[in-house]
Amino acid sequence: MVAVWLLPLAASSAPAPANSLAGWLLVAAPDIDDARFSGAVIFLVHQDQDGALGIVINRPIGERSYAEILDAIGEDAKGAPGKTRIFAGGPLEQDVGLVLHGADYHDKETLKIDGNFAVTSDARILRSLAAGTGPKRSLIAFGYAGWKPGQLEDELGTNEWYLAPADTALLFDADRDSVWQRAFDRKTLRL
Repeated sequence: MVAVWLLPLAASSAPAPANSLAGWLLVAAPDIDDARFSGAVIFLVHQDQDGALGIVINRPIGERSYAEILDAIGEDAKGAPGKTRIFAGGPLEQDVGLVLHGADYHDKETLKIDGNFAVTSDARILRSLAAGTGPKRSLIAFGYAGWKPGQLEDELGTNEWYLAPADTALLFDADRDSVWQRAFDRKTLRL
């Protein structure tokens, strides 16, 4: 595994703008035209007039030790015990690592999404997770989904995606096989 550990957005402690869809889930329509997103549930990290970025939360690809992940990103892996599940976060830049987590953790590289969720892409969070001092709940993903300005809004308008409110159970519970159905059952056509 070769990995880059950086966040493609600037970290900020300020929450998303009020009209942003950041913090919501995108639930792929059963008949979505793009096979890459069939059955996908995506947590929206960022959305505004410049485009959108999200992390697929229901595509686990395996389990890795924290030491393996740290080693892959060129960090000292010494003293990093434990393992974690890794997710395919989306089709773009699959060597970019991101940690989606609860708002109980914050450092200088954390992007605050709302009062409940945040994203961090600094190796310190991996060390904190391995040591048991990181966020209580987290999801480590490589890659992300992205949309050009207006593209996501167009796809929502043609019902390729539904919106659903995010909650910790959908984002972090162990059963990833039922996430799409559970999110689809909570979908809404509008905010």
